[in-house]
Amino acid sequence: MAFLLRLSALIDAITSAIGRSVSWLILVAVLVSAINAVVRKIFDMSSNAWLELQWYLFGAVFLLAAAYTLQKNEHIRIDILSSTWSKRTRDIIDLVLHIIFLLPFSSLMVYLSWSWFWLSFRTGEVSANAGGLVIWPAKSFVLIGFILLTAQAFSEIIKRIGVLTGRIEDPLVDATPANHAEEVR
Repeated sequence: MAFLLRLSALIDAITSAIGRSVSWLILVAVLVSAINAVVRKIFDMSSNAWLELQWYLFGAVFLLAAAYTLQKNEHIRIDILSSTWSKRTRDIIDLVLHIIFLLPFSSLMVYLSWSWFWLSFRTGEVSANAGGLVIWPAKSFVLIGFILLTAQAFSEIIKRIGVLTGRIEDPLVDATPANHAEEVR
């Protein structure tokens, strides 16, 4: 288990570094959008490439930060149900659902997106829009995003097992007042 916990820590470090880094792409996307709007209004000209670049940047943030969102436990939950359960019950449910839903889904997406990306890369696929961009970088975000999500799913499974068996403290518990109040109940 010690090896798996070290592997989980490595995955978490990679996920965290990528998640924090890609958050800056939102600023870049906003700047591209603003510059595109100003140029379009002042000079009455635009390019599909600028619009596609915005889509690529937002897509990259969404896909490459999905694993970081999972790691920080900020993904969507049905709080009406889970807030009534004990911490141990939530941990067991997280473990089971990560194993039977998240891991198979993200693994399938890696498998399916590989050939989709590779064909686009190999053929140099370009957008059908006039002045559009090369498409394979956007498709690579799908592949990389699901590889990261699959790795993070493994990490979360390892950590839930570690928490449930008492080998590690729960890395999701922090000192925020809301979480502290919940722990006291």
